[in-house]
Amino acid sequence: MIKFTLNDQEVTSTDDPSTPLLWVVRDTFKLKGSKYGCGAGLCGACTMHVDGQAIRTCVTPVSAVAGKAVTTIEGLGSPDDLHPLQAAWHAHSVPQCGYCQSGQIMSAAALLEQNPNPSAADIDAAMSGNLCRCGCYPRIKQAILSVAADENLAYEAKTRTEVNA
Repeated sequence: MIKFTLNDQEVTSTDDPSTPLLWVVRDTFKLKGSKYGCGAGLCGACTMHVDGQAIRTCVTPVSAVAGKAVTTIEGLGSPDDLHPLQAAWHAHSVPQCGYCQSGQIMSAAALLEQNPNPSAADIDAAMSGNLCRCGCYPRIKQAILSVAADENLAYEAKTRTEVNA
């Protein structure tokens, strides 16, 4: 038995410890947002966060997340409470087929958590492991930049308010 936190809920997996985390999340816990792409950790469709780090779950055994926090796209936001990146994806009409988008968003969220003000080059580097068959890369970059700009504006406004108080 492997215990871990999945989207802020304590869970236990009785799956074989070598089973890829992607399959445990999709098949055992019925969260279908993360996708199977290549099975070799090269395309990024299966990206989730483990303790805040973006990882490829198609090549990560469930045993590797024992005692850790796993966040899927379902845990990032919901239809009623979108994460800023999910809202930006919609505003910038990012998805075409949509297959890779959960992995793209999870990688972008990890980037912005580590670097809230990334340059275009930072985004290119962080997102280089996520493939998009439809070639939506310019819209993906614009969505990420818009969230970074919004977050920076929100921080600056909060800082101004605290200074003036």
